[in-house]
Amino acid sequence: MGRYVESNLLNDEKIEYEGKTSIAAQIPMLILGTLLIPFGIGLICYAVVAIRYYTTELAITNKRVIAKFGLIRRDTIEMNITKVESVQVRQSILGRLFNFGDLIISGAGNPKAPIPGVSNPIIFRKRFFEIQEASGLGGS
Repeated sequence: MGRYVESNLLNDEKIEYEGKTSIAAQIPMLILGTLLIPFGIGLICYAVVAIRYYTTELAITNKRVIAKFGLIRRDTIEMNITKVESVQVRQSILGRLFNFGDLIISGAGNPKAPIPGVSNPIIFRKRFFEIQEASGLGGS
């Protein structure tokens, strides 16, 4: 697991499941990069894909759902596992074919928190609810 999640664990908090972003979710940017290689811009597109892939951290702990995006600019989503009411999965046709999609986490009093391009989003959602239930913190 990446440094952000591990360095921000609370007392008695442990990582139960680690999610990954999907390289397949970056297919449009990879195609654009390939088309722009002759103009020298393609490598920038490839770098953007690599940065998104390697700097995104997704984890479910026994207390929270944590998502961190970015290298220089950091965006995070951290939601208490007891406050999560639903985890929605959105998959395009391409997402269904290559098994990636967006997760939308909704909680009590919290706006919807989207997490784009997650690999195996159905498994992520299933593991979340298993962890929530095993913690005795099942939603309403």
